[in-house]
Amino acid sequence: MSQPQMPYPPHYPPVAPPAPKKNWFARHKVLGVLGALLLLIIVIAFASGGGTKSGDDGGPGAEPKPKPGIGVPVRDGKFEFIVQSFEAGVPSVGASYVTEEAQGQFVLVKLTVRNVGDREQSFTMSAQKLLDGAGRQYSVDDMATITLDQGTAFEQVNPGNSVDATIVFDVPAGTIPSQIELHDSLFSGGTTVALK
Repeated sequence: MSQPQMPYPPHYPPVAPPAPKKNWFARHKVLGVLGALLLLIIVIAFASGGGTKSGDDGGPGAEPKPKPGIGVPVRDGKFEFIVQSFEAGVPSVGASYVTEEAQGQFVLVKLTVRNVGDREQSFTMSAQKLLDGAGRQYSVDDMATITLDQGTAFEQVNPGNSVDATIVFDVPAGTIPSQIELHDSLFSGGTTVALK
């Protein structure tokens, strides 16, 4: 009795090895070129100082522009500010029954604020900053300001209208204020006026 014959295994043609995959740059030549150009532009911008022009503040070898001073109108956002005057070395503010004593000395800055926008804007005294010659920054003394200049600590100003205000800063005795940084809101970029 003969044994049944086993069938031969099926014969498959040889399989070609998969083609090597091209790298990302080879498959996306246009994007790769654009990316390289963008990187080159960024490197050139940083190397040239980020676009600072000669003559601007902070440019290498540039002379800083003088800051506007007392009596010169400046703008930030919807407000135009004119610093009228300042007084340093004030020990206290207020009337006989309601006074605020300085920890160091008070600096009083008188200014006019005009709305140059097309809608009402809140004037917030606490958004303003005082700086000394060393660049130290001082915030508004809210209680002393309210005691001295009641009603304008936070005031709505309609377009075209203006308010006069006196802002009070409490700074160490002997501090000589050099400039005030004025803002139309807590988050605006601000503008600086020299107090000289």
